[in-house]
Amino acid sequence: MNRTDPTLDRRTVLRTVGAAAIGASVAGCSALNSAESDGDRPVLPPPENHERIKESGIPHPIYGEEIPEATVPAPLHDRSVTTTAFTGDRHLMLTFVYTSCTTVCPGLTAALRRVQADATDRDYADEIAFLPMTFDPEYDTADVLESYGEDHGVDFDAGNWYFLRPETPDDAKRIVQDTFGVAFEQGNESSDTGDDGMDHSEMDHNRQFVHTSLILLVNKEGVVERAYTGGSPGGNEIVEDARTVVEGW
Repeated sequence: MNRTDPTLDRRTVLRTVGAAAIGASVAGCSALNSAESDGDRPVLPPPENHERIKESGIPHPIYGEEIPEATVPAPLHDRSVTTTAFTGDRHLMLTFVYTSCTTVCPGLTAALRRVQADATDRDYADEIAFLPMTFDPEYDTADVLESYGEDHGVDFDAGNWYFLRPETPDDAKRIVQDTFGVAFEQGNESSDTGDDGMDHSEMDHNRQFVHTSLILLVNKEGVVERAYTGGSPGGNEIVEDARTVVEGW
């Protein structure tokens, strides 16, 4: 299912980030009763306040919806990866980050890394794939992504971790924001002339974005089991959810 929304201006970005917070405290929580899915079967029951989340108009995929399709270069694998290519073969975890982020992105990456480590320990590493996607391709080159992964303990040898990097900022807007509904906008932009007296190479390294925080747990049929918002899921919640999906399939 392709999901295309109009390009968002700054106020829309901030409204979208705010709307996503509606589900932040409940996105990973289980309701007491399971609901029937439309078509493909989620393993997990719907999150609390699922109906309210649906009615809020959040643009990113939520529980029970199909993952959008997008083909994005995976520079560390020297090929492109289509987000729906794993359907029928592996469960997925996706998130959207930029490597110079010092706030929420390290936690999002760490959450995926915890599941990757658990998958190795519990022998389901071949049943799940991890797709962290940058929305800052100007800075996040293949070398930068590789170093970022190493700094965060990513096990590249496991063969299930694919850093995705849109080729251009316009591609990042089209894929991350328009297709996946993850709003972002860069702040603290420097001038082209350098007359502000700042070291622009250092500023590029510390570039900041306002953005939606999102992790998607997607089952083998390409259906969203959980959409975690509002930062990295605490404790072992995300690990336990991933185990439940794998074991219940």
